Amino acid sequence: MAKCAICEKGVHFGNNVSHSHRRSNRAWKSNIKRVSCKVNGVPQKLYVCTSCLKSGKVERA
Repeated sequence: MAKCAICEKGVHFGNNVSHSHRRSNRAWKSNIKRVSCKVNGVPQKLYVCTSCLKSGKVERA
């Protein structure tokens, strides 16, 4: 679910690195919102990242 319907941006994985350089897993989650968009002239609810909303790739309904 946590994936943009337009650009398919999702979760990125990496490591937390402490001061003593011990590593543990972590995830960076994309800023994804559920918005009402026009798809072929019909309003639909989509999960869209905020960068796609800001750039105008999505027409809000």
